[in-house]
Amino acid sequence: MHIKDGGFIVHATFAACALAWGLTATPGTARGEEQKPLVMKITLPTLNDQVHQFAKNFAAAVEKDTGGRIKGEVYPASQLGSIPRQIEGTQFGSIQVAVIPPEFFVGVDERFELMAAPGLISSIEQGQRLAQDPQVLKLMLGLGAEKGLHGAAMFMAVPSDVIAKNAIRHLDDFKGKKIRIFTSEFQSEAYKRLGATPVAMTLGDVLPAIQQGAIDGAIAGLTVFTTMHYQDAAKYVTEINQPAIFLVVEFNKKWYEGLPKDLQKIVEDDAKKESVAINPFDLEFYHKQQKVWTDRGGELIKLPPDEQSAMMETLISVGHDVSKSKPKLAEGYQIVTEAAKRVR
Repeated sequence: MHIKDGGFIVHATFAACALAWGLTATPGTARGEEQKPLVMKITLPTLNDQVHQFAKNFAAAVEKDTGGRIKGEVYPASQLGSIPRQIEGTQFGSIQVAVIPPEFFVGVDERFELMAAPGLISSIEQGQRLAQDPQVLKLMLGLGAEKGLHGAAMFMAVPSDVIAKNAIRHLDDFKGKKIRIFTSEFQSEAYKRLGATPVAMTLGDVLPAIQQGAIDGAIAGLTVFTTMHYQDAAKYVTEINQPAIFLVVEFNKKWYEGLPKDLQKIVEDDAKKESVAINPFDLEFYHKQQKVWTDRGGELIKLPPDEQSAMMETLISVGHDVSKSKPKLAEGYQIVTEAAKRVR
């Protein structure tokens, strides 16, 4: 008897004997041969910053703690595609881990944008504490479970700044400008209130858009502007410090649940451990990048104190106003704002 499979003719007797001898215990290997390590692809949009450092630390920790049974591969700077493609890859399994600001996942669940509410925090240290609040983690890491995601950890990266080709020194300078934002209704509403035209855009498109004049400026962290050499396109950065930029660590759910229980525990524990361990590096790195920016010919600008206060008065109600007609978003907004007060 012969069996045809995938274009090959396999003799049934030989196949039965091979099974009995254990030769097919691992596809493509003989019994006793070491199994190849499981590959864990980690994707992120940035490069040579604290997010990249977290990904490298996490990959190394998992490889060490699993005794080499899982091998991490880190793909920074959107090497695996734009942010939407990275998210889709993580949902459907071609990518095992994504480290991306949560608001880019709003197409999965609108509550992913909760951490982008203006006025939520006033310092990196407060943001780091908020990212470890049990109630916040329970909420944020539980999102997307029905759509292929398993939340593992979250950490604070940097406050938002605005880079522009023409300096933004006053609130009125926002008026009429096209400003790149994250995929967040909170950010969209905030910049409309400042008189700007918000343009949602994935990170890989921002630098060429500034160079070509398609946008006047962009929201991101200072560490993006330094590590990705934005000073050649625009040299003015206004430190508005709002909103905070967090990163969420999402696993492909099917991949995670298919791991043996001991490996599940290791990858989740290591994600949580490294999301806390990165905090001192994050803070030091951010302050160093302020000097890097000015050393390269860039300028750091702060709004006059009265205008910074006026901006916050304008933006502080954005989260409430956007969420009030959306019960689940409103409930989540209450959870994160109450937690932010607890960790001041």
